[in-house]
Amino acid sequence: MAEQAPAITLERVCKSFGPNRVLHEVSLVLPAGKILVMLGPSGTGKSVLLRCLVGLMKPDSGRIFIEGEDITALDERRSADRDKLFALRRKFGMLFQDGALFDDMCVGDNVAFPLRQHEKMSETEIAQRVKEYLDAVGLKDVQRKMPAELSGGMRKRVAFARAIALQPRIVLCDEPSSGLDPVMSATLDDLILDLHRRYNMTFVVISHDTAEARTIASHIGLLYKGVLQTFGTKEQVLRSNGEAINQFFDRSTKGPIQVL
Repeated sequence: MAEQAPAITLERVCKSFGPNRVLHEVSLVLPAGKILVMLGPSGTGKSVLLRCLVGLMKPDSGRIFIEGEDITALDERRSADRDKLFALRRKFGMLFQDGALFDDMCVGDNVAFPLRQHEKMSETEIAQRVKEYLDAVGLKDVQRKMPAELSGGMRKRVAFARAIALQPRIVLCDEPSSGLDPVMSATLDDLILDLHRRYNMTFVVISHDTAEARTIASHIGLLYKGVLQTFGTKEQVLRSNGEAINQFFDRSTKGPIQVL
């Protein structure tokens, strides 16, 4: 049996905006079916990294492989590459920081939206898929509710159902616990672990929350000033005794991460 390609491989990825260096020679290999929590202070390149992964932004140099395919070699301006780029993007689901639900659509239509856009399914099949994934995130009989009728935690769950509706291979989560209380954040961590076990998806979670990293991560990375300070399995990183990672987990103002 052929060895499965890593879900994500970055080779010396660089990205700058004018004099502002956002990513500098970032390299990592994330095996398929794992959960990476990428930590780091605000404004250190984490969100730019997500955009590069899905091909919405092109690095200045370096290469990015998604399940062995080089997404940086594809140019959306070339018709021959557009279909390949679309197929690669279909491998991703995206959970935005604020959920990004459509407030003028009911819950069912929010989850159904990507299915109607990208799948040739009957409305009966769509309804079945919507129910399956709402059930998977612990929400039953909420299809006709509007987002404004939901709590913050419920909105995040609906956003998760929409993110996995197209059955992606990789789910990108941009600070999923942002704005939630500690109990709801822990509940969301349990949901990520449950979806990971149930569907064997690869997760990349952008976070500031070290408790979340300890709970859900199989791998941890730390970005600071565009440089990947550390990356490895959770066990490797937590026993590495690196200054930056220790400062972040200790919530200390003393260390290489400067307080601005």
